[in-house]
Amino acid sequence: FHFKKKKNLEKMLAFASRSLRLRPSLANSLAMRPMTVLSKQSAEEYKKQNYTQRMSSKNMPVSPHVMIYAFPVVAWGSVAVRATGVMLWAGMSGIACLSAAGVDPVPVMQSVGDSSLAPAAKLCVAFPLTYHFLGGVRHAYWDATPEAVTNEQVERASYAVAGGAICATAVACVL
Repeated sequence: FHFKKKKNLEKMLAFASRSLRLRPSLANSLAMRPMTVLSKQSAEEYKKQNYTQRMSSKNMPVSPHVMIYAFPVVAWGSVAVRATGVMLWAGMSGIACLSAAGVDPVPVMQSVGDSSLAPAAKLCVAFPLTYHFLGGVRHAYWDATPEAVTNEQVERASYAVAGGAICATAVACVL
């Protein structure tokens, strides 16, 4: 909208605040917002500077990077479930590629199992499989009982999934 007179704008905002039941302070803040007009030249200069340069030229702090914050255990657990899913997909894709190339994967896996790489191979399969499986069980439980999901329970469940996966991986590697 283009308003020729400030009074028209104020009347429109007053009507909007009554109609939308806005708080008076919100309606006033809408009316007093300054408008910035960039010329073509200043827009080009703006594009030449990166974020850090623009903030330092205005004596404003640069927003910190997300990695300075400590992720909660639940976030790390969620990332790990997704990462283990990708690992399982990559392993299955490798086996599928062997099969597509005409190589029988069973003798290849048997030769890996008979070599000195067997414990590491078991670890590389057992941990992603158990962690991803237990993460899926946890989510199935949460889907079935959403009223039981609390911040404390979610954090405990994240530790339980990690601990269960480590224990199951240790048992699988010993066998």
